[in-house]
Amino acid sequence: MILYGRPPLVFDPPGTATQTSPLIPGSTALESLPDDSVEGAMIYAPPGVLERRYTLAQALRALKVGGRLDVMAPKDRGGSRLKKELEAFGLEVGESAKAHHRRCVVVKPGRVTGIEEAIAGASPQTFETDNGQILWTQPGVFAWDRIDAGSAFLEGQLLHQGSDMGLKGAGADLGCGTGVLSWSILDEFSKVTSLRMIDIDRRAIEMAKKNVIDPRAQFEWADARSIEGTGDLNFIVMNPPFHDGGAETKRLGLAFIQKAAQMLTKGGELWMVANRHLPYEAELKALFKRVEPIGDNGAFKVFWAQK
Repeated sequence: MILYGRPPLVFDPPGTATQTSPLIPGSTALESLPDDSVEGAMIYAPPGVLERRYTLAQALRALKVGGRLDVMAPKDRGGSRLKKELEAFGLEVGESAKAHHRRCVVVKPGRVTGIEEAIAGASPQTFETDNGQILWTQPGVFAWDRIDAGSAFLEGQLLHQGSDMGLKGAGADLGCGTGVLSWSILDEFSKVTSLRMIDIDRRAIEMAKKNVIDPRAQFEWADARSIEGTGDLNFIVMNPPFHDGGAETKRLGLAFIQKAAQMLTKGGELWMVANRHLPYEAELKALFKRVEPIGDNGAFKVFWAQK
């Protein structure tokens, strides 16, 4: 039995199943499971259309003929489309509604159509940036088809002011994504000796390994909020997430700030970008000796803080 994601307890997720979500560090990659090797699967479907169809197709590929696929999603985050998407694979679908979710159950028949196309549509791929850089990405990863505007603004502030303010030594990129910001740091700042690239999404780390070819880069599939605060880093850069399960929350950003303070040595620097409306100033001032706003473009703000 395999499980993908963390379905609400009301759906009785199996306690002994093999977890396969790329957003849960340490889980087994769904893509690594052999064809026709799984007895049953419960999928908490992701909201993105390409990612969701890819996940369903991978689960169906791994499922044995006669195996049961149990999939659910919130009605407003893909649940209302689940039945039609499963029927597009040539499946007979039983559908029900519960706890503001749609739930679909199918038994895998001897023939399923469209699996290869759905997998190909959301497999690792490249895109070209405005400056001609070719980057590896994958649907489902944060900002998978573009350069995130917040990260781009932070990058601009780093390149403009980072040399003057001493970006050097050992650092980390918390929530590194596909590695765009890390690549720029390693390319521009020769005094950086090492850079830990940390992200909760396995796919992001896999793409970052393709995008950042530098011996100073270290790749870590981990939740930045739970890694050890070693207190030995000279700098940290980050564009912390602020959505959890589709809802906006500042708690994620606050947790990233707290972790950054634990990871930095005395005198270490934090470079952070955030949406302009998010209130992080009080937490920064409580944990850092100096806090300076160094950029504001009306949509995003960048802070520099010193431990």
